[in-house]
Amino acid sequence: MRIEVTGITDVGLKRDRNEDAFLINEELNLFVVADGMGGHAGGQHASSIAVNTVEEIVDEMILPSAWDGTQDPVERIRAGLDGAVRLAGRRIHQWAQAHPEFRGMGTTVVTVMLQDQNAYIAHVGDSRVYLVRDGAIEQVTEDHSFVAQSLREGLITEEEARTHRMRNVITRALGFNEDVEVDVQVRALRRGDRYLLCSDGLSGRVEPQEMVAALRRFDAVEAARQLVGLACARGGDDNITVVLLHIEDLA
Repeated sequence: MRIEVTGITDVGLKRDRNEDAFLINEELNLFVVADGMGGHAGGQHASSIAVNTVEEIVDEMILPSAWDGTQDPVERIRAGLDGAVRLAGRRIHQWAQAHPEFRGMGTTVVTVMLQDQNAYIAHVGDSRVYLVRDGAIEQVTEDHSFVAQSLREGLITEEEARTHRMRNVITRALGFNEDVEVDVQVRALRRGDRYLLCSDGLSGRVEPQEMVAALRRFDAVEAARQLVGLACARGGDDNITVVLLHIEDLA
C-alpha cells in the first residue's frame, strides 16, 4: 500500500494554547486526531494521553504474539481499536481523579487505521473523518454533540444548527467517565481515496465542498495549509488540526 500523508495543527487566533494533538505513524498505518478540553493545560494532557495510548495499544496489537490466528482479522482489529480508545479514556479519567487541578479534562478522538485494504475508523466526540471518493465527499463519522443529536431527531434545522448557542456541547468524550462507548466501523479502501481527519476548529469553519476544492487544486501538504488558513481567516476561534491521507495504490 502506498499512501501520501500530511498533518498540521494550529493554535488559531483566539486561544492561548493548542489543546489539539495528532499522530501520523506510517509504520503502523495509524492516524489520530484528538481535541482536548479542560483548564490548567488539562486539554493538552488529555489529547496527548489519547494519541499515545492508541499508538501504544495498536503497536502491541499487530504483533503475532498478540493473537492465536483463530480470530477473524477484521473483528480482531475492530475490537483492538475499541479497546485502545476505551483504555485512553480510562487513563485520562484516572489521571484527573488523582490530580484535582485536572478535574473535568477530556478529549475527542478520531482514529483511522489502514490494514489489509480496509480503513478501520474509531471515534468519540465531534472531531470528524471525511472520505473523498470520485470527487464526492462524505462525513464518515457522526458527531456526538447536543446539536447533532437534535438535528438527527428533527428538533432543529441545519440552519439553526450552524448558530445554535449549544453547538459546542458534546455528549460523549474520553475522560469524563471511566468508560465510554466507541463508534467503530470498517470501510473497504479504493485506490484514490482521500481521508481527512480534523478537529472541529476546521469543520466548524470550512464547508465540505471547500475541502474537496482544496484537495483537487493542491497536493496534500498545501491543501492542509490552505484549509487551516481558511479556518483562521474566518475567525480562528479554536485550535485547528487536519490530517490528510491519499491512498495512491493498494498493492
